[in-house]
Amino acid sequence: MTERRPLVEMPLRVRYHECDGQGIVFNAHYLAYADMAAFEVERALFGSHDGLLATGVDLVVAESNLRYFAPCRFDDELVVAVYLVHLGTTSMQFELEVRRGDTVTTEIRLRYVFVDTENYRKTEPPPEVRAAYAKYLPETV
Repeated sequence: MTERRPLVEMPLRVRYHECDGQGIVFNAHYLAYADMAAFEVERALFGSHDGLLATGVDLVVAESNLRYFAPCRFDDELVVAVYLVHLGTTSMQFELEVRRGDTVTTEIRLRYVFVDTENYRKTEPPPEVRAAYAKYLPETV
């Protein structure tokens, strides 16, 4: 069995303008929610996005996948939980859950690539960056 603990759990309230003509959150907004949560991860681990950049690396999205299970609507109170599921040599993978209460409404999978801040080429993160993320890898129990 694998024990997961979130890097962050970001509360979020759906705003009116995020909803489409059907009255539900327009699908593209879920990627914006994921991006907001990823910056919250950086804040938790490095103090801010600038704190990550000061290490000489940045992150770029290489792949995203979303699965929708239940619609979210205006004024819903959501929580976006971010889990680290893989930490490779130059990339890592997050799984995110968007929840309304106990209901998982959306699952998002993001693969990020580490790039250096000078020329934005793929690179290995410095040891302190790797260690900050590695603490959140799932443990087998």
